[in-house]
Amino acid sequence: MPLLDPTLWQDGPTLTGGAAPVVEPATGRTLATIDLAAPADVTEAAVRAEAAQRDWARATHIERAAVLRRAGDLFAAHADELGEWLVRESGSIPGKAAFELHVAAQECYEAAALASRPTGQVLPSEAPRLSFTRRVPAGVVGVVAPFNAPLILSIRSVAPALALGNAVLLKPDRRTAVSGGLALAAVFAAAGLPGGLLHVLPGGAGTGAAVVADPRVRVVSFTGSTATGRMVGELAGRHLTRAHLELGGNSALVVLRDADVEAAVAQASWGSFFHQGQICMTAGRHLVHASLYDEYVERLAARAEELAVGDPYREQVHLGPLIDRDQLERVHALVQASTGQGAKLVAGGTHRDLFYRPTVLAEVADDTPAYAEEVFGPVAPVRSFATEEEAVELASAGPYGLSLGIVTRDAGRGLDLAERIPTGIAHINDQTVNDEAVAPFGGVGASGTGARFGGEANLDAFTELRWTTARTTPAGHPFQAVRPASE
Repeated sequence: MPLLDPTLWQDGPTLTGGAAPVVEPATGRTLATIDLAAPADVTEAAVRAEAAQRDWARATHIERAAVLRRAGDLFAAHADELGEWLVRESGSIPGKAAFELHVAAQECYEAAALASRPTGQVLPSEAPRLSFTRRVPAGVVGVVAPFNAPLILSIRSVAPALALGNAVLLKPDRRTAVSGGLALAAVFAAAGLPGGLLHVLPGGAGTGAAVVADPRVRVVSFTGSTATGRMVGELAGRHLTRAHLELGGNSALVVLRDADVEAAVAQASWGSFFHQGQICMTAGRHLVHASLYDEYVERLAARAEELAVGDPYREQVHLGPLIDRDQLERVHALVQASTGQGAKLVAGGTHRDLFYRPTVLAEVADDTPAYAEEVFGPVAPVRSFATEEEAVELASAGPYGLSLGIVTRDAGRGLDLAERIPTGIAHINDQTVNDEAVAPFGGVGASGTGARFGGEANLDAFTELRWTTARTTPAGHPFQAVRPASE
């Protein structure tokens, strides 16, 4: 029996938000039908999660770690089946699907190690007592994940939250509810996770808002657009719920004067066109030294023209489809608006169905729409600079601060330049799209609330720090009564 048997998808409480098709964007075909969660379903799930979490928090670290290790093994063992869902449901090419599965397994293994991390410190105290801190589970964690890397962007919160003794309400994007939600439920069930700890609640904005607002949810981990993230942060703030926000980006790839142009273009094409540009870390602004600009634009356009675009399940291609018609129309509108304002279309700018050609725009300015905004499509705007000071100014401009790539023959020079550009992530002699389970991930400014995923950051994200003291005998009243002076 396959791990993702559709007949078992509704094994838990019935969801009442109605049925919805799982659509293959490359063909428009319906792959399966799922039930959606209504806001009332969130309440029921939260009640069950809160009850189950108490016993899970008391489980030994060995028990919790064993479940996470088995889950990692299952992601590897069922890579073919899960990879097919990623390709067909999210439009991933097979290589990208394999990368997601690799990261998913690693996230589980790293989370397993979290379960046995030291949980606190012994503190000095002025009083005769033992004083210490201890990390305790937050309780119920809400995870709201997007469509673009559905497995990674769910598992990187779900795995550490579970490992640290929490229960999870997972609200995947309804367009990728299988690979971003039901796949995780199936893996953890097979790994022996006790019932009631992981609830998958696919749905729309109302369902997501219900997850954030439920009083039993103490931490929310949200990945998505900056506009939606602002609303999540505001709603969480009203309920005094901690919110970890990983939001949009418009990351700069800076090509310095001493760079190897051919090597830079190889990185640039990956950074802008990987997964059709539907990655928050995508290189959205190419800043190239004026002496290399013409050659760079020519080579990048030639590379874009060489890339094959098509159905990743049935063809050997570099780019698959955009996720849906709305996303296609937004990307194309930004490209058309940019050329209408004077940008030069050097490659691409056309589409067939949801398949958008990798696009290169030259002669862009501050207000060129595809340069100033996050496109979330395979579009590479290229702009020149004359000095490193100008490169710093351009790369630092705008509200976002997620990732940064710098290409140079002098790595020390690149590191120095990176120190002057505010981002949560920086790569020297690499493009902007990178992810590892052991590394912190997050942005600054409109890109989010800082590094909240990976390594030690997960301890901060999904636990509360409690101060505890213990005396051998009860403490007396600290203040002595003072008798009034007699007259």
